[in-house]
Amino acid sequence: MTSLIAAAAFFVLIHLLVSGTRVRDALTGRIGQGPYMGLFALASVGGLVWLGFAFGSSRGSADNDVLWGMTPATHGLQLALQLVAMLLIVPGLTTPNPTSVRQEGALDRPEVVRGMLRITRHPFLWGVAIWAIGHLLVNGDAASLVLFGSMLVLALFGTASIDAKRKRALGAKWDAFAAQTSNAPFLAIAQGRQRLSLREIGWWRILLAVAVWAALAWAHPYLFGVKAL
Repeated sequence: MTSLIAAAAFFVLIHLLVSGTRVRDALTGRIGQGPYMGLFALASVGGLVWLGFAFGSSRGSADNDVLWGMTPATHGLQLALQLVAMLLIVPGLTTPNPTSVRQEGALDRPEVVRGMLRITRHPFLWGVAIWAIGHLLVNGDAASLVLFGSMLVLALFGTASIDAKRKRALGAKWDAFAAQTSNAPFLAIAQGRQRLSLREIGWWRILLAVAVWAALAWAHPYLFGVKAL
């Protein structure tokens, strides 16, 4: 369990204390954007591999206490939450977004705030947060709390970290974009600053998200050793 906690702390902290802070600005100023991105990607992949192996070994350990289990109600809710997560993650990954890595140039588009960005400027991270919440509902063991809890913390605080990083780098261009969007899903729509447009999101993105959700649910026992259905 110690290795899992260390791996989770490493993965979360390199994102929250390096990637989105002035530490990143100092590093890129010293070694350049390209070398920094390469080193950070290497550290992130290494952290994920460490996290995966540590989680696998911790789940079978004697100190992996179980605080709650899955019920029929939480199982059904989990499946629904995973669908919502995919409906954010898949369109989020396929929509030009200035909050995404190396996509700051999307701000120069004449109408950047379209589709999924009308709902939230961080669709991928909010999808990860909902994905983590769903898994916490049905996995009450200590190892799962560390793994999915760390992903939830990283996703939620990561939105604010990215906003701060983009504001420092892009200034007034970022402020204009942020004023038209919201971090929290549907907040800009509720406040009357945006409108919902499923057509702009693209039906192919929505159908692809449903297909990815169904494929992951079916393949879950083969990929992760646990049945989702």
